[in-house]
Amino acid sequence: MSALQILGIDTSGKVAAAALYDTEQHCIKAQQTLYTRRTHSQVILPLAERILSDLEMTWQQVEGFAVAVGPGSYTGLRIGVAAVKAMAFALGVPCAGISTLEGLAWQGMAHMGLICPVMTARQTLVYAGIYRSSGAAVTCEQADGILEQQELAQQLNALGEPVLLVGDGAESVGNLLEQPRVLPVQQLQNGAGICLAAAARGAWIPPEQLLPSYLQQVKAEKDLQERKTH
Repeated sequence: MSALQILGIDTSGKVAAAALYDTEQHCIKAQQTLYTRRTHSQVILPLAERILSDLEMTWQQVEGFAVAVGPGSYTGLRIGVAAVKAMAFALGVPCAGISTLEGLAWQGMAHMGLICPVMTARQTLVYAGIYRSSGAAVTCEQADGILEQQELAQQLNALGEPVLLVGDGAESVGNLLEQPRVLPVQQLQNGAGICLAAAARGAWIPPEQLLPSYLQQVKAEKDLQERKTH
């Protein structure tokens, strides 16, 4: 399926974000990003509706939904996935689950070379992946995972080439890197990266197959596992 109008949302972090991408025109037609302390469930649909209203579009003109499925805030991810599943079911259109880190990497697509999206996890742990941009497309070079900041910094230092850092963990990891061959940039998620990744991948699925990808156990699962081992 080759969607022409993709609505992408990201509720994985501190911002609620939505964007509309036209694959025929290769154009991000609109995007809304809101840094908010309110629950993402309160703001994500109004953001999407504002985009469609500004473009004088209806929900029925959306041909594919893309959403960040993780890593990120457990609650935020569940909100985003649930919203997209509901919209996709109601409209009878497919959807795409996109790694939050992959979406961040696509946001830095203009940087030709290595891109490392970094998100804070807990304590000194970060979520990270290593991607490469040609300036027109982004490919994954090291799968997303969770690791210590220092370990990630050692990996990046060993690469021997400039690396663009994106995400809310970029500054802390950037401080551990050897200069001047690394270019740290602070950048939060937006819906545009999610749209671009979905359009490039083209792996559309029915909404019932869409699931979050946490990269680590949620607290309830950890507590249950600990009770079983004691």
